[in-house]
Order: sequence, then C-alpha cells, then structure tokens
Amino acid sequence: MTDVALIGSASETGVKLRRPDLSEDRIRRRYAAERRFRLYGMLAIGFAVFMLGFLAVTVVLQGYTAFWQTRIVLDVNIDPAEVDPQNTRLPESLWQGNYQAVVREALRSLFPEVESRGDRRALNDFLSNAAGDAVRRMVMENPALVGTTQRVEVLAADEIDMLAKGRIDRDVPATDRPIDDQQLGWFDKLEAEGRIVSSFNLDFFTTGDSREPEQAGVGGALVGSLLTILTAIILSLPISVAAAIYLEEFAPKNRITDIIEININNLAAVPSIVFGLLGLAVLLGFFGLPRGAPLVGGMVLSLMTLPTIIIATRAALKAVPPSIREAAYGVGASKQQVVMHHVLPLAMPGIMTGAIIGTARAMGESAAVLMIGMVAFIVDIPTSITDPATVLPVQIFLWADAPERAFVERTSAGIMVMLVFLVLMNAAAVVIRRRFERRW
Repeated sequence: MTDVALIGSASETGVKLRRPDLSEDRIRRRYAAERRFRLYGMLAIGFAVFMLGFLAVTVVLQGYTAFWQTRIVLDVNIDPAEVDPQNTRLPESLWQGNYQAVVREALRSLFPEVESRGDRRALNDFLSNAAGDAVRRMVMENPALVGTTQRVEVLAADEIDMLAKGRIDRDVPATDRPIDDQQLGWFDKLEAEGRIVSSFNLDFFTTGDSREPEQAGVGGALVGSLLTILTAIILSLPISVAAAIYLEEFAPKNRITDIIEININNLAAVPSIVFGLLGLAVLLGFFGLPRGAPLVGGMVLSLMTLPTIIIATRAALKAVPPSIREAAYGVGASKQQVVMHHVLPLAMPGIMTGAIIGTARAMGESAAVLMIGMVAFIVDIPTSITDPATVLPVQIFLWADAPERAFVERTSAGIMVMLVFLVLMNAAAVVIRRRFERRW
C-alpha cells in the first residue's frame, strides 16, 4: 500500500518518472552500433561493386580492340607464274600457289626506294604470314582473276595492328618499341594514302588458335566449351535429379543413407584438380577414351556438378509445401505419382537454379580439364565430342602466357566472350526455370 500511495502522490503532484541516465546511454550506444553496422554493410557492398566495375572496365578497355582487325589495302597483281605454277587453272594447282609472294610484291611496289635486303625484310614485316589467304579465296572463287590486278584488303601483322590501334607509344625511344622510325614512316605513308583500314574481326569468332596473334581466334575454344558443357549437363542433370528424388522421397533414413549424404556434401568441396586426376586415371588410363576430347571433359565436369545439383534439388523438394503431398494422397495418388506429377514440377525452379550454379562452376574450371589433355594447341574447330578440343578458360590461360603484346588484348577479349557465353547459358536456364515456375 505504501508503494501505491507514493506512486499516486507522485502523479498527483506532477512529478515525472524518468529512466536513469545509464539506460539512455545504452539506447544511444545501441542505435549508434546499428548505424555503424549498416554503414559497414554499405561500404562492403560499395567496395565490392567498385572492384567489380574496375575489373570489368579494365578487361573491356584492354580487350575491345581485339574485335577489330587492321588490314592493308593493296593493288595485287595476281601473277600466273606465282599462283598457278602448273598453268592448269585447276583448283589443286591454284590452291598451292604462292599468294604471299604476290601480296609482298604489291606492298613493295608502293615503296620503290626500298632496295636493301634488310629494308625489304622490314617492309615484309607489315604483312601477316596469312596475308595471301584473302587473295587465295578470291582466286578459288573465281579463277578468271588470275593475271589481273585486284584491290584487296590483306591482313596486317600484329605489330602493325597494335600501332594502328594506338597500343604502341610513338614517343618512346626506338630501342624500346617493336617498330623503328623507318617503319613508322612507311606506316604514316600508308595511312595518309588511306591504305590502313580497320574492320570487324569476324575471324576472331570463326577460327581456332594460332601462334600469330592476328590470326588467333576463340572459335575452337568456344565450340569446345559448348560441347563440353552440353555433355556435362546431359550426364549430370538426370543423374543428380534422380539421386536427389530417391534420397529425399524414397530412401529409408538409416546409417547408410546418412553416410551417402555426408559424402555428397563432402564432394561439393573437393578441389577440381582431384576430379581431373580421377578422369586421367580412370577415363583415359583405364577406359582408353580419347585424350583432350569434349566427351572426357564433359564426364569430368559432370562429376563436379553432381553434388551441387543434388544438394539444390533436395532443398527444392523440401521447399514444396506438405499440403501438396497431402492433397495428392487424399485423392488416391501413389507415392510415385505424388512425386512425379506434383512435387517435381513445383520443385523444378529450384532444380534449375542448382543446374545454373553447377554450370557456372563447370564453365570456369580449368584445372580439371588441364589434367585430361585439353590444354593442347588446337587449330581446327572440333566437330564432335570425340575430336581434340580446348575450352575457353584454358585458351585464355594459354594466351595470357604468350609473350606477344597482341595476345594481351586477345586474353581480355577471350574473358569478355566467356562472360557473355556464361550469361547466355544462365539466361537460357532462367527462361526454362520460369516456364516451370508455379505459385501457390
């Protein structure tokens, strides 16, 4: 009664009850800590976005010029003595012609003052060793061009390409650049006459690797990556989904299934090189499958993606509301019908998410495919899953290790192509996922 009376008297006299100053300090510190926590989170996100943007800008600035190729416009006299030594005008004879010689002669005709052997060699360095291919294609399409003079855009050498793109600094001493002062003068003359042109580098997407930077392309690696990834998805997706359905819906809960689940979770963390060693020892060594083929690469990558897709599929199956199962059982459906007709379609978006994650991991792997021989120098574009091939990450690694300056832009361009390729594959998976998506 005494405490009640004191409270009543305090309220009657207008005295306000205040919390101690210690409590107010604690509240202020709590709010300040919360603000700092939010600030740290914003700073972390901002730093991550900045670094991602910096990386993207750096790659684009170094690699976008690879999509354009420098060519030299020449008036080529298609000498029959050079391009048709047998004088038969047959495709076999025309194909064996020395087209590089007629292209070099066309370039020398623009500089009659060049007479010494050293100067002629320096002038020939303006041309790629594949410069004559453009003339060869013209003659093979129309043999009547033999003996005529045609204006042709021929491929420039990598150093001339770098000079035209501004990748070589003219202001540094001649000893520190691959182009000397005399060659700079020749280049300026060609440019003043409008003979230095730049066009979209379609060959970059349609040709394989080459020792010469101006001829190197990602076509072989792109097709090899596509065949490898498709093989991996075709093998891993059905097996992963079937294993996840069995473990989640049908398998009894005992020690054996517990051991299987633990091993699946552990396999998701195994380094990729271990799978590569497994493919080297078993697929190549024991079964004798072709070395460096997309078939073997896809099988190795499928082993890597199996745990990821299984874990994601099981999580998607668990996320289906129990009411769906109960309703299906209520109308007399069997266990298999419940799973296949009701649970699996509703879990398909989550399964596709797991497939996207697994594909993204497999797309960027290089250690696993290195172990099975997909690091070889591949010039021809593969046509089947048993042909020798390489993949984009390995191709980028090979270019990054090359000493020529022109391979730097090829490396960055390869990274851009790989990212676009990965985005397109993920976009396709997202579209498939949304087609199966249902709301309840």
